[in-house]
Amino acid sequence: MRRDCSALIRRSSCLLLASTMLLGSGAAFAQASPPAPVDPAAQAKTAEDPDTIIVTAQRRAEDLQDVPIAITAITTKTLDDLQVNKFEDYARLVPSLSFKSGGGGGSPSGPGTSNVYFRGVASGENGNHSSSLPSVGTYLDEQPITTISGALDVHIFDIARIEALAGPQGTLYGASSQAGTIRIITNKPDLSGTYGEINLEANNVAHGDFGYSGEAFINTPLSSNIALRTVGWYRRDGGYIDNIEGTLNFPTSGIAFSNTDLAEDNYNDVDTYGARAALKIDLDDNWTVTPSLVGQKQTSRGNFAQERGLGDLEIMQFNPEKAKDKWIQAALTVEGKLGNFDVTYAGSLLRRRVDQEVDYSDYSYFYDQLAGYGAYFYDNADNLVNPNQYIQAIDRYRKMSHELRFTSPADKRVRLVGGLFYQRQLHNIEQDYIVDDIADAITVPGTDSNIWLTKQIRVDRDYALFGELSFDITPTISLTGGGRLYKYDNSLVGFFGFSDGYSGSTGVAACFADAEVSGSPCTNVDKRTKDSGFIHRLNATWKPNSDALVYATWSRGFRPGGINRRGTLPPYQADFISNYEAGTKLTFANGRMRLNAAVYQLDWKDIQLSFLGANGLTEIRNAGNARIRGAEVDFYYRPMAGLTLNAGAAYIRGKLNNAFCAIANEDFDCSRDVDLDGDDIPEVNEELAPSGTRLPLTARFKGSVRARYEYPVATMKGHVQLSGSYEGKRTRDLRTIQNGIYGNLPAYSQWDASTGLKSGPWTAELYVRNLFDKRGFESKSIQCTETTCGDPDGLTAIGGKIYTTVTRPRTIGLKFGRTF
Repeated sequence: MRRDCSALIRRSSCLLLASTMLLGSGAAFAQASPPAPVDPAAQAKTAEDPDTIIVTAQRRAEDLQDVPIAITAITTKTLDDLQVNKFEDYARLVPSLSFKSGGGGGSPSGPGTSNVYFRGVASGENGNHSSSLPSVGTYLDEQPITTISGALDVHIFDIARIEALAGPQGTLYGASSQAGTIRIITNKPDLSGTYGEINLEANNVAHGDFGYSGEAFINTPLSSNIALRTVGWYRRDGGYIDNIEGTLNFPTSGIAFSNTDLAEDNYNDVDTYGARAALKIDLDDNWTVTPSLVGQKQTSRGNFAQERGLGDLEIMQFNPEKAKDKWIQAALTVEGKLGNFDVTYAGSLLRRRVDQEVDYSDYSYFYDQLAGYGAYFYDNADNLVNPNQYIQAIDRYRKMSHELRFTSPADKRVRLVGGLFYQRQLHNIEQDYIVDDIADAITVPGTDSNIWLTKQIRVDRDYALFGELSFDITPTISLTGGGRLYKYDNSLVGFFGFSDGYSGSTGVAACFADAEVSGSPCTNVDKRTKDSGFIHRLNATWKPNSDALVYATWSRGFRPGGINRRGTLPPYQADFISNYEAGTKLTFANGRMRLNAAVYQLDWKDIQLSFLGANGLTEIRNAGNARIRGAEVDFYYRPMAGLTLNAGAAYIRGKLNNAFCAIANEDFDCSRDVDLDGDDIPEVNEELAPSGTRLPLTARFKGSVRARYEYPVATMKGHVQLSGSYEGKRTRDLRTIQNGIYGNLPAYSQWDASTGLKSGPWTAELYVRNLFDKRGFESKSIQCTETTCGDPDGLTAIGGKIYTTVTRPRTIGLKFGRTF
């Protein structure tokens, strides 16, 4: 493991160094030049108006109020003011965004496990390695960082802004921007001088432990045309979940064991550290090259869910739980001019490795209760062994992306953005399901004590040609038409299942070829799916004056199809969203007030629904169609010097247009049985959710408010701030019976407060997050199979364990900082 990590860091470092040396040799002959150009009109307006926000959502620098897209832009100041340092912090600030955290019952937990959704486009995905690609794309600067199981949890520091683009963005951002896009824009190196910042923080979480952090950056010109910006951080988040002592008694064998050695208070602590470096090289007045390198290692221990039936913030787990998530990305951005066109190349290589230990004892215990599971586990002497089961998993990701983009001048009547895109994502999956000391006959060949092995290679490839053309019909009316020609080519090969001691449709008994993936005994899945198509975006914008904009948009987004790892199931097809949207952006009081609003209808076709099927395997099926209608509003007001007010809200109403059947058919007739495997024996169909069922995981209403007042204190500047967020009730699962088992996620609110002083380069701030120490339910999980989850009476009788990931308890912190 250490060799792999070191080699990875060496390779990425060498790539950055080689790029720097190569480009630096050319830069030695270049004349000194100003920083990379921005739209002059936007730059001038920002200089004279501090209320203006410049965004690059349309691949060119523009005033937020001039962009006909629903965008929530969170600036550097807001990120600092609200102590935003991770995904969950800024997710609360985006009304149209929702997410489901991992945790509990054998599923991944903790940071970096969230599934992200925009505008209610959620069907209950579990984020499994063989599940659908995300419907929301995440970018770090120009490079996509969305891996197959989700986006990186990037530490937020020295960030220029976060742009949350709601609605399909597939024309410019591609396949994983079906419902929206999140863009994290870093502060870039500049030639203006040497400066930096350092922050230190200590905090304590109620009912939990202490945490602390340190972060710093420095910007340094190395010559008249080269500047370096380096950033580093370390953060420790104190735990607050208690793993309490208990005993499991397996009825079949009579074997009992306890977790005494693992019982611990506040056992879900997290350590995060990383660094980022970017080098800006102005080759001449027109061309700039920026190589960068960023890496992070995050170690989370324990589980981040509380268990139903136990006390507040308590869980009872019987195996060690831990995750190490380390990643590194080398990127290169080249910006220049060909004639009067701006040219941008953005390329990156991302490597990520996630090592996990997960408790899977629930699976063993409840299967023993239901089916005498414990009788199947014996040693070489035919003695029954403890059927306790746990998972050791290694997920290795490699993502390469390239984009070449051309942009015409922004001040012309006809404007064009177009380019080419290629991306290849590889996911090397290894999951060992272990029962200690089992007999060789039931051990997966080539493993020490695996009752089950998943060892597969998944590859997702994307190719695209894209463009948008805007035309000013009059000085106040503009039309935009855009499209994206795409092709995807996705494959899955390898092994999953039991040893040859078991019969069935998985494992060695189902193998049809020798091992194609190193570490597997043989091959029982080898499938590929590919398709191509076209999506569009059409927009009409009316800007009667500099303070008002009205727009209407018809756009489409898509998510590629993929492979079900159970070989008897067909591949799932791409799903599509058609977006019909109208919005307005209004500015009042010389820019001191903004009111942005949008209404929309999303028609979601061929929904990719993932759920646990037979043997606890994730299955993905195209479940039919849904319709989502909603509205969102964003408000900003600076009524007087020092006082700033912000508010945002979203209303979302989504439901199925047809019944969701266990086995899909064209008529959505769940009474019709279907022959899936061609043996002339139809499988029994059933209705899992009726037409009109509400889409899960998204509240009908979500909103946030913030008030901040800055005032003089002698020679210093003080501030007080109060912010709050509210998220309404959500269903957990699309399927009727399963949602009844989970129960709904109730509405909750959270309030934060802070006060502080600034004196010259020094700052000090006292803050409280979750002021009233409320338990907001973020997600729920259960560890069971389709059979278990499909029988609520049996599950209740046995006492099934439901896990709920909750918001972090009240946290009080003190932060000191200094600029230089």
